[in-house]
Amino acid sequence: MATPKFIAPTTSFYSELKNRTNAYFEEIGASPTGNYKLWLKAAILMTSLVLLYVHLVFFTPNVWLALVECLLLGGVTAAIGFNVMHDGGHGSFSKKKWVNELAGLSLNMLGANIHMWTTKHNLIHHTYTNIDGVDDDLDAKPFLRLCDNQEHLKMHKYQHYYFWGAYAMLYLYWIFFTDYVKYFTQKVGDIPIKKMTKTDHLSFWGFKVMHFVLFVVVPIYTVGFLPWLAGFLLYGMFTGLVLSIVFQLAHTVEHTHFPMPTVATNRIEDEWALHQLKTTANFATNNKIVSWLTGGLNFQIEHHLFPRISHVHYPAISKIIKEACAEFGVVYNEYPKTRTAIMSHIAHLRQLALQPVLVQR
Repeated sequence: MATPKFIAPTTSFYSELKNRTNAYFEEIGASPTGNYKLWLKAAILMTSLVLLYVHLVFFTPNVWLALVECLLLGGVTAAIGFNVMHDGGHGSFSKKKWVNELAGLSLNMLGANIHMWTTKHNLIHHTYTNIDGVDDDLDAKPFLRLCDNQEHLKMHKYQHYYFWGAYAMLYLYWIFFTDYVKYFTQKVGDIPIKKMTKTDHLSFWGFKVMHFVLFVVVPIYTVGFLPWLAGFLLYGMFTGLVLSIVFQLAHTVEHTHFPMPTVATNRIEDEWALHQLKTTANFATNNKIVSWLTGGLNFQIEHHLFPRISHVHYPAISKIIKEACAEFGVVYNEYPKTRTAIMSHIAHLRQLALQPVLVQR
């Protein structure tokens, strides 16, 4: 599918959002990038990762404590992705480019690859959100049907029951399979990845080998194969489940849209900013614990409209965006609690389990 176009802005909505947001940062005299709160959080999370790893691998706790620590390690891994890597990958962790690049490399340390991720996420997902055939985040074939344009298989009749298992496999599938598919095809779906330099190739293989040694070879040597296998699967599956749930609650719920371009013109009948608001939802924005752990990704609307603003500022700018949406008559999708968003996601999957394929225009 060729990448579609958006119609030219017909209102001053997005310009007004940018003006008001810029005025906010001028008023408080702060940079839109991260601050001491983000740096402290990054230090806490990275230290937690190291301590949990060292205790599990070199001090071999009893089996029940080890299982708990594997779950904690998975949660911390996901939190580093949400808080450190994500802001770094978007260039919002710091005003300094090298600091952003270093934060982004935390993804490589955890087994994936920042070069592949920036094409998949920054370029494709953030531009063509929820457009089937382009947004790679919607591609869960054949296991899940995430929008009404996708093929309906018999197995999808039960997807709202078994999706937990599919989500749990995301992280392991990502680091051991899909990264390599992207590397060898040099594409995300049909869209070419930015040409890799020698440094990019060395980084890809160097970090993949490092991760394999640290998370496979060394633990097997210190604790044995079966204990490692049980712990690594628990760790990897919990990481995948947390990552999947947080990202799915942002886009695949009952009130988000899945627009397709008009066949004759290959054009989306919305300007880009309105498209983002129709395809995105927030959840649990008043829950400070959820906001802290998810790196503000529960403020997904703010993130999609202003991806180069650090998540530490989302609670403040969300008030600006809500106010502008009310003035311009634009719907602002938001779920008050995490559980209500999860229930909406399950209802969305259930609806798609029974719904026929939508005929394109």
